[in-house]
Amino acid sequence: MGNYVTVKNELENYIEARVPLIIINTCERERAEKMLREVSRDKRIEIGYYTDARQVTQFGSKAVKDVENDPLPYVAEKFRRNRRVTFALGDTRKIGEENMYSKELLNILYLALENASTLIIITPDIVWSRIAQFGMLTVLDYPDDEERRCQIERFVTTYGGRFPIEWEESDITRASALLRGFTEIQIENILSSTLVANGGLKKQHIYGLTKQKSRMYASVPCVEEVKIDPDMRVSGLENLKKWLKEKKKIFFMEEKLLRDRSMAPPKGILLSGIPGCGKSFSAKMIAQEWELPLFRFDIGSVYDKWVGESERKMREALSFIDNVAPCIVWIDEIEKALSVSDSGNDTGKRVLGHFLFWLQESSSRVFLVATANDILALPPELFRKGRFSELFFVDLPVREERQEVIAQYVRQCLHCCLETELLAELVDLSEGFSYSDIEYVIKEIAETALREGDEAVTPTYMKSVFRRVIPFARTNPDAVLKLREWGRRRAIAASYYEENEGGDHYE
Repeated sequence: MGNYVTVKNELENYIEARVPLIIINTCERERAEKMLREVSRDKRIEIGYYTDARQVTQFGSKAVKDVENDPLPYVAEKFRRNRRVTFALGDTRKIGEENMYSKELLNILYLALENASTLIIITPDIVWSRIAQFGMLTVLDYPDDEERRCQIERFVTTYGGRFPIEWEESDITRASALLRGFTEIQIENILSSTLVANGGLKKQHIYGLTKQKSRMYASVPCVEEVKIDPDMRVSGLENLKKWLKEKKKIFFMEEKLLRDRSMAPPKGILLSGIPGCGKSFSAKMIAQEWELPLFRFDIGSVYDKWVGESERKMREALSFIDNVAPCIVWIDEIEKALSVSDSGNDTGKRVLGHFLFWLQESSSRVFLVATANDILALPPELFRKGRFSELFFVDLPVREERQEVIAQYVRQCLHCCLETELLAELVDLSEGFSYSDIEYVIKEIAETALREGDEAVTPTYMKSVFRRVIPFARTNPDAVLKLREWGRRRAIAASYYEENEGGDHYE
């Protein structure tokens, strides 16, 4: 992969060396055209250029020659009669296989070899091997971080006098990161439409830039976007929140700064722990705090009874995720999806291997949030460092966290604040409750308020509802004990913890 400057330098070197064939592999023909114009101007060489729409033109000249959509006889004649000719094809036919067109191209390349001429092919497709062996291939990738940043700065400078634009340097850096994976034209279109729709560019418009991505790439059945409630609030998990706040700065840092220190953006987290304690809500919390789109990846739906289909679906899903990056990807109960690989199923093992390779090697800014209730069911290779940035254990909420979440749900569902004494009693009654248990109880009380009126929700009634609930920790004490024992020894606490020589342990 190469950025614009690198590919331009390669192109100039290949032309000066009179390489018979130069293949510019790109889906951005307009950027390649701009590059050819610059090379023609800077090196003072004539470069003929063909497209179906404009026919044959000459960079640096307005002359046009109509070749009736078949430039090859014209190019062959130019190469036969002249030496050191440079000609570029912006439109080609089927050049990935042997046919009449590719054979004619092959004959032209023999002429180029004899007369020190150069044929340049701009294409996003694979080139027939017999053609490709005549020359050099260079790949013009999507604009990199620096190119995107310069483009956004030019846009802000161009329209800043006519529209109110609030973006500062830090906002441009953030926008550059969010627009990764777009072409130059797509970036221009997104910025222009955002500017016109809002009558300017404000800081809150930066988040909306990423929403364009899911519209530009074909969706896949096993990856779906999750809508985030802008007013959502997650109580507790303070240690996890602190860690995420620090990692957010690294995730959005410029690529150049990270490369200088041989670093990469954080990959993601694996959340294990007791059911109902906020693991799934954490994925939504991160998407909300980082202002990124959230996608739920259902790995279980990847598996298919037909040979090769499971692997194809996995490749399609991971390709979609890479395209819509930067984003948050949430895999819920990952142990159920990946347990297939441990059942002696070859397909499951191949799918797992493909997923693990992507997890380790992907350079896209994707932050993965995987949750697991039965951590012991996961394949051990998933815990290798580099696949997840950190492993957190989510325990039952302690007293302070229960107090916070009870007060929060009472405000949301009952539209009131509890007296200090009653709140303290409910906190005592909720010992051993998960966050979901507390939510269930308060919403049960809220239903009574809707049916019978707020006057029916007395302190006595509220306490009785709390007493009726039997939480997961009481119905499954052995499972909770086993999970806690695993978490104490192998994970970092998502909530309050103490540091000692043995590591982190839970209250």
